Amino acid sequence: MEIYRLNDDATLQLVYRTETVMNNLNPVWKTFKVSLNSLCSGDHERKLQCTVWDWDSNGKHDYIGEFEATFKEMRGAIDGRQVQWPCINPKYKVKKKNYKNSGIVILNQCKIIKMHSFLDYIMGGCQIQFTVAIDFTASNGDPRNSCSLHYIHPYQPNEYLKALVAVGEICQDYDR
Repeated sequence: MEIYRLNDDATLQLVYRTETVMNNLNPVWKTFKVSLNSLCSGDHERKLQCTVWDWDSNGKHDYIGEFEATFKEMRGAIDGRQVQWPCINPKYKVKKKNYKNSGIVILNQCKIIKMHSFLDYIMGGCQIQFTVAIDFTASNGDPRNSCSLHYIHPYQPNEYLKALVAVGEICQDYDR
């Protein structure tokens, strides 16, 4: 199964492809994680197109069908309820009079796991202790050689000092 996000410019972007389940007319895919940003750019109403394929060893995989969903619909599986969609093959729908679907795709579980950012921790009162370690092993070069990152220039800071100052100036505001 493949999950595509419908972008603002009407293009489809592959978000996730499940593993192949071999020799099974009722496949059960492994649990997987997808960031909300990748899935729907944070828009719970954004359309997702899901396509289902039957794998063939010759590389000519059979198209089973597709369905549209939104993350808002998928959230229905948060409380242990199942959410399901009919998998429709448009060609069969046109050709066959009594065609209903090519199967049902069932979502058994959906979880939202909050991943906190550095800023979230800082806003929550977390304090950091800025610690610096510099590798002065000989493999990094002689500090007297101008090609070395450790080169001690008489008039300007070396690359290590520039990096320390850049990071340190930001971190100092969050360090007691």
